[in-house]
Amino acid sequence: MVNKVIKPIFTQTTCPLCSSSINITWQPDDIPFFGEVMYTSAHCKCGFGYADTFILTQREPARYTYKVQSSNDMNVRVIRSTSGTIRIPELEINVEPGPASESYISNIEGVLCRIENVLGMVSRWEDEPPETTQRAHEMLKLLEMVKKGEMEVTLIIEDPLGNSAIVSDKAYKEILPPEVAEDLKTGVIILEKDELLNNFQN
Repeated sequence: MVNKVIKPIFTQTTCPLCSSSINITWQPDDIPFFGEVMYTSAHCKCGFGYADTFILTQREPARYTYKVQSSNDMNVRVIRSTSGTIRIPELEINVEPGPASESYISNIEGVLCRIENVLGMVSRWEDEPPETTQRAHEMLKLLEMVKKGEMEVTLIIEDPLGNSAIVSDKAYKEILPPEVAEDLKTGVIILEKDELLNNFQN
């Protein structure tokens, strides 16, 4: 059976930076063994850009925990929305949502590469204290070991809106208590999508 291809729809909103009219693209997708998601994106000529991923089924605030033990784990799919916090406790890494956060669907290797890109910039900053750049170099070496399966770490994703996930049978999912979810940061842009979902159901 051939899956039905659903075309994206477009809505308009106002750019928060320059007040120009911009289009928002809404593209549905169905991820095997996980469920339906909606990708959204918007770009303005002034340079403003926005992208996020919504899980369309009802979700609760959740934490996903995955033990990375070998190089084979690099292929495990990861969904990180703008409200998702990524943690690697063994390396004291915490990636929290901020004003420039963007969502992405990648794999564990892709998550590690994004962290490496940030650490790579820090390691080259001349105005940083020597201990900071040295620590960045050390963490880059450790992340390379993780990617090769030479070091075990724990990948944790927490999302107070339930829009992030680690898609694997090996991932442990737990519902976050309200007091924990309230302390987590979220993305700064919230878009109403109820009307759009009704359009896709017609």
